[in-house]
Amino acid sequence: MKFKTTEKSVRLIESENTLVIEFPLGEKKPSIKKQVEEMFNVKVAKIRIHSKANRKIAYIRLKKENPAIDVATKVGII
Repeated sequence: MKFKTTEKSVRLIESENTLVIEFPLGEKKPSIKKQVEEMFNVKVAKIRIHSKANRKIAYIRLKKENPAIDVATKVGII
């Protein structure tokens, strides 16, 4: 699991409450959801996946009661 720290990913954190995380290609949505919920103690609302060049980029939208900016601050992105 590796957080993306591009300008777009920071904008998504602030505007859409969405984290952008890179996973290995073999990961499935239920596994990703479980990992994120357990690791950061949050609830996931929706996951979108984009597969590209032997990696999977997950756009993870958190529920409104769990601000993504808090998770990003805890991890050190922002």
